[in-house]
Amino acid sequence: MMQPAPAHRPTLYESLEGLPEGVVGEILNGQLHTQPRPAVPHAIAGSVLGAELVGPFQKGKGGPGGWWIIDEPEIHFVRDVEVTVPDLAGWRRERMPYPPEDQRCEVAPDWVCEILSPSTARKDREVKMPLYANHGVRYAWLIDPIERTLEAYRLDVGTWAEIGRFTDTDQVRIPPFEVVPIDLEDLWSPQRPRLVER
Repeated sequence: MMQPAPAHRPTLYESLEGLPEGVVGEILNGQLHTQPRPAVPHAIAGSVLGAELVGPFQKGKGGPGGWWIIDEPEIHFVRDVEVTVPDLAGWRRERMPYPPEDQRCEVAPDWVCEILSPSTARKDREVKMPLYANHGVRYAWLIDPIERTLEAYRLDVGTWAEIGRFTDTDQVRIPPFEVVPIDLEDLWSPQRPRLVER
């Protein structure tokens, strides 16, 4: 009697590719992590920051150019085995002259930005930041749109050294994009006025 063929067990990456629309997947330390699309304050911070950086750093308008700035790229540190999706990432063009033709970026970025939310902040800090350091990402920013803060880090001999913590309405010049000022206030959702009860 013939044994039935064993059922195909999908690889982690096949499982990631099979996620429903609107769910973001990452493979971190051998485990599949998923999260829904972010809330609006998170999306506003990412969209505005991307717009601030693309003009001067990708297009060379009012800045030096020489970068690719990409929203939610799928970065394969180890092809199909170690996969992360930062909110924003940037590559110097001398390291990555052309962006990839499919969704896989296999060159480690020079800069990443994670926008924290209550459901992802711990993973971003405790899992993804060490992963970025291990793979030689030179700069990392952590933005909290609820607390209205930006933390910036530089990789120094394999560990993160804090560049600074900036808040609320600061105008900042932060490596690796220090040649152009960024008004942090532009990243935050407007706060609704609170009704005063009589």
